[in-house]
Amino acid sequence: MSTQEHNIARKFDETETIEHIYNELKDKFSNAKLHLKKENEQIDVTISEFPSTPNTITISVDPKMVMPPIVVMYGLFNNYVEIHLEVLDNVGDGLYFCRISDVKRAEFGRKAIRFKGETAQVYANNFKICTAAINVEPKMSAEIKMTLDQFRADNVGLADIVSLDVLKHNDDNLLLETIKKTGKSVIVEDFSKPDSSNVKGENFLDLKTVFGDGLTLWAKRNIMEGHKSIIIAPIIFVNDKMEANTFAYVQLISKTFALTITDLLTLKDHIVGLVYNLRGMDSLSVSENQEVVDFSKGGVKLKITDESLKETIPQVKGFIFDLVFGSREPITMYGDIHSIINADKESAIVCVSFKGNLERIEEIKKYHSVLDPMEKEYKDNLVKSLSQQK
Repeated sequence: MSTQEHNIARKFDETETIEHIYNELKDKFSNAKLHLKKENEQIDVTISEFPSTPNTITISVDPKMVMPPIVVMYGLFNNYVEIHLEVLDNVGDGLYFCRISDVKRAEFGRKAIRFKGETAQVYANNFKICTAAINVEPKMSAEIKMTLDQFRADNVGLADIVSLDVLKHNDDNLLLETIKKTGKSVIVEDFSKPDSSNVKGENFLDLKTVFGDGLTLWAKRNIMEGHKSIIIAPIIFVNDKMEANTFAYVQLISKTFALTITDLLTLKDHIVGLVYNLRGMDSLSVSENQEVVDFSKGGVKLKITDESLKETIPQVKGFIFDLVFGSREPITMYGDIHSIINADKESAIVCVSFKGNLERIEEIKKYHSVLDPMEKEYKDNLVKSLSQQK
């Protein structure tokens, strides 16, 4: 299974010291389960002993594991903490004597209370992943290529020359590169009339700005090639998060008559249908329930076991899914992928944030209506517990 990390960079406190973290380990976290950093894998580790030598610990891991000379242990000490270890000796049976060589503590801790999924009877299902976004240029599927070819064939009667092609990154063609960056259209009704290139509107390219003094030469070149009129319209794919990808274009060239705004609007209407078809053919829907490991107002941690989800999720930035709390109606959310870790051969741990749900106001309200009383109960119990300790 191919995976990838979508890690968000943390800011660390530059004043943190090894001595402070070492003492905190001894006082509060001697029996806590921590983890070792390894790409796409979560490795459990515990501290089995604090030897007499300052800033050294003996850690316990799976005896089958082969330890490298340098490892990074991490965990939550209110804030996220990284502890860099130099492995000095293999004591045997999964025990390693290590020296702490460096420490890092995140500047900020979690702002939202995180709850275990099993305590809330919550699960995730109805996953919808727009895979067309990963199949356009440069790795375009054969099905999409056939659809684009068919679209060109269906619209061949719109002009003397009808072409459709993919917009490439860093294209040598200045006009096409500008279309890809802006998603704007081009129309020149008559190359023999200089004012014909000066079409105003936010949806049209200003050709004078694109070509500068070269605009007249570009027009003359088209006239020499027998072109009277031209339209270039972008094909813009919009994913579930409303991110636009201008990945292709349609070009109409007339040698005999003037192409007008009406012709452009007709072409754009056809392109809308094309994009709709692309979205329909290249989307993954999975209704199977997946485990919610934990959740907060900021996001959720999912345990993904469905094979199609495990294969597809690492290739996208995010996806839509439902959260179901007991007998409540499903809450549909969009999850920005934060990280993906192979938990074992059968599952992957996927952490997503809900920062991309600004347009899902009603769904956010439903979600908070579930978490607000849970947070209140947690805080009330915490206050009661602290008061009893006094």
